[in-house]
Amino acid sequence: MKNDKNLKNWLTDFQLDHPLVIAGPCSAETEEQVLKIARELKDSDVSIFRAGIWKPRTRPGGFEGVGAIGLKWLQKAKAETGLLMAVEVANAAHVKLALEHDIDVLWIGARTTVNPFAVQEIADALEGTDKIVLLKNPVNPDLSLWIGGLERLYNANIKKLGVIHRGFSTYEKTKYRNNPEWQIAIDMQNKFPDLPLICDPSHITGKRDMIQEVSQQALDLNYDGLIIETHIDPDNAWSDAAQQVTPSVLKQIFHDLRVRKETDEADDYTMRMNKLRTQIDEFDSKILEILGGRMKIANQIGALKKEKNVAILQNKRWQEILDKMISEGSQKGLSEDFIVQLFKAIHQESIDHQEKIINS
Repeated sequence: MKNDKNLKNWLTDFQLDHPLVIAGPCSAETEEQVLKIARELKDSDVSIFRAGIWKPRTRPGGFEGVGAIGLKWLQKAKAETGLLMAVEVANAAHVKLALEHDIDVLWIGARTTVNPFAVQEIADALEGTDKIVLLKNPVNPDLSLWIGGLERLYNANIKKLGVIHRGFSTYEKTKYRNNPEWQIAIDMQNKFPDLPLICDPSHITGKRDMIQEVSQQALDLNYDGLIIETHIDPDNAWSDAAQQVTPSVLKQIFHDLRVRKETDEADDYTMRMNKLRTQIDEFDSKILEILGGRMKIANQIGALKKEKNVAILQNKRWQEILDKMISEGSQKGLSEDFIVQLFKAIHQESIDHQEKIINS
């Protein structure tokens, strides 16, 4: 996929002096609910009203959305407030109905992104559209799969494209509903710098009291916008109650967020930043030197295990190392999540080295 300069033009059309904001309920529940929330958001920083019409649920029996009738409610909300309307689509039938009801923004959910056949079906149904189409990251942390979905849409001659970062599933217990894995979104941003990148703190956190924190992290990383689930009565929402905020709380979040400058042209800033970056570069080189030395010792351990016919993986020893590093890392101001990820990577590299020795 080429980095087409036209890909970001739709965002500049909004002529905003702040990041793009998409907000609205997880699910459209009733006409009254949709209209009331839209009215509350009309005179705020929200540019696009979102509402789930079709809801893919993990297990059958849950609320799966009101269906096509909800599109008529969105039409009324658009006519009354002037807000653009956004819905999730999961197949060609959804696309057809959304276009018939003049929905402005269509997003593809994480569960759909993992299925290339489904994304291709949607791309074919949208071919050549001038609607804005947003692609959420896949459920699993797979950048290639995310890019592949984007390429299918791009190849369908859809120019108003963007991506939504909603975090990734993990079997490990973390404070997030979906682990952000910020580096994957940053890699996407680096590959396609002209593609709008929008953060979904509602699905990353799963908790309304963390939305402010994650939204600020996204803005600090130069994200182009936010998509936040908003409900007039979150505790009694028909889906994802814990992660929705009221319109008044949403407005307070906007008020408290700080939008950073991308850079500063002042000579003082440039000089000080270059000095600090030089120090970082020196530390990075030392880290690589230390890791290289560590792997040489791992090779010696592999040779000893081969000589004595000992298994590579020693679970007790590995857990002792991890516990020790978590404790020492905490004393140095390093988070447990970071230490676990770092030493898992080091441990895997060490295992790979030992396997080469043993199998040679």
